Amino acid sequence: MSLEEQQLKKPAFKIKAPLKEHLKHYSRYADLPLSYDDLTSYRDLIPTSDDGAKATLWYLVMYHSYDMDRIHDQLIKIYELLVADGDEIPFLKVERIEFCSFGNSKPFRIKVRNEINDNHDYFYIKKADASRVYGLELEEIFSPDKVSFLVNNDTIVIEHIVGIPCDVYIEDHKNVKIENRLRFAKEYVKFNERCFVRLLGDMRAYNFIIEITQDFDNVQYRMRSIDFDQQCYEGRMKLYLSQYFKDNIELVKHAQEMLSNDMANQYAREERVAMKKRFLASRQRTRSLLRRMRKDTISTREHTERLKKELGNYHKHNGFKACKNMGDVLTLHLALKLGVEIF
Repeated sequence: MSLEEQQLKKPAFKIKAPLKEHLKHYSRYADLPLSYDDLTSYRDLIPTSDDGAKATLWYLVMYHSYDMDRIHDQLIKIYELLVADGDEIPFLKVERIEFCSFGNSKPFRIKVRNEINDNHDYFYIKKADASRVYGLELEEIFSPDKVSFLVNNDTIVIEHIVGIPCDVYIEDHKNVKIENRLRFAKEYVKFNERCFVRLLGDMRAYNFIIEITQDFDNVQYRMRSIDFDQQCYEGRMKLYLSQYFKDNIELVKHAQEMLSNDMANQYAREERVAMKKRFLASRQRTRSLLRRMRKDTISTREHTERLKKELGNYHKHNGFKACKNMGDVLTLHLALKLGVEIF
């Protein structure tokens, strides 16, 4: 049985008062004019296709005419809160609302267009879940990339992360030799390590994107997570290492072709050093988050006990036996991987 087949659907974990306090302190909590549940009162869903006329997992959402203007106005206000701290942005209109029934979050994707310059942007509205919030905050702390998001009760609003979904990139480059292949392999090793160190699971190819930048002499790559709801939930250590998912086998083969074990280990170490520096620059925020996570429930007892055992064997450290929950497990794992004192 594959790793994917062993995964069960993850339950949603309620955002409790201590985590809300953290979000308010760091300007992540907002009074949103529209909730996720408000968007579910649609009249109809129409299947959508991609440019190649292939069916997608997204549906165009249709609302009753008497609701449409109100919903569009409120969505514009949410977008202004997300990108401009509530300042009015003139000439914006909602061009499209889509819904995806796949996965745990069942997101709505909103397309906003500026009618003056024809520039457009997207954002997502999902059911809020403590796991996803912890994941996004840890991304803020330990990743080179930032993701803007806002929470209100059971609703979370997240900006669009620009890039090519990795599963699409793999399919499009099956018979194409990509540019700067060594850098591509290096970035995958660093991405794999970053997810493991902060215990972000389920990084199958469709859950992260590839960001491509044209440098002055070559193409550069960065891999970025776009789904964070498997933060510290899984019990199997391998589920936090993207290299073990069959969806990512082409990435693994490429890295093995381009890098020796010593080179891969060196790049993984470079990423840990970078993460340590990010922690030292955000020590207060990290401690605030982990204090709340250590008093919270974001996984099952069975998963926690299994991960404690596997990480204890991995680190050869008995301290995991005393961990009471996933917050404790992550705190000790971070301290050992990065060589820092968290508290």
